[in-house]
Amino acid sequence: MTRRLIACGLLVLAAVTACGDRTPDKATQTLPTSTTPPPSSSDTSAPANSGAAAPAMKRCDSTALKGQVDPTDAGAGNRYGKFVVTNSSTAPCTLNGYSGFQLENASGAVPTKLERKADPGPAALTLAPGGKASANLHWGVVPSGSEPVEGPCQPEPSKAVAIPPDETVPLSLPWTLGPVCSGGRIEISAFYAS
Repeated sequence: MTRRLIACGLLVLAAVTACGDRTPDKATQTLPTSTTPPPSSSDTSAPANSGAAAPAMKRCDSTALKGQVDPTDAGAGNRYGKFVVTNSSTAPCTLNGYSGFQLENASGAVPTKLERKADPGPAALTLAPGGKASANLHWGVVPSGSEPVEGPCQPEPSKAVAIPPDETVPLSLPWTLGPVCSGGRIEISAFYAS
């Protein structure tokens, strides 16, 4: 009889342990609360948030942008400028990152080695209609390596084609700042508001 009671006691203990509280030690449940009273039957105003997402803003592409290169400084064989883009469309657009940039002349592509600079780095910009953004440019005019010392170090470009960040179709802009030495090496920053 004692063995039966001990066996029954062990079974009851096992059942209580197995069927005990199944909530994990650190689990908590928070029910949503509302500080806004429910609308009354006479309330006819529209809800503040209908759940519809605002339309995504279009990226600035070559159809929305006009570009130009403005010289800013020169000295000791170095040249500095800004590649300035203007939103010429009637709607805001976004711009974030670096532009592609290729020098050209009537014969085609002119050697261009674009190097990205981290200052300033990429930042999301919204350009309102007429808004501007700039990217800093730096290049040299002193021949290096096997470039000729007499005459231009590289073919003289007459224009640049630039591809806005995350786009594939370039925009064209005049280049009137002479040849770019060191094999066409140009340092470029990301766009920033200007």
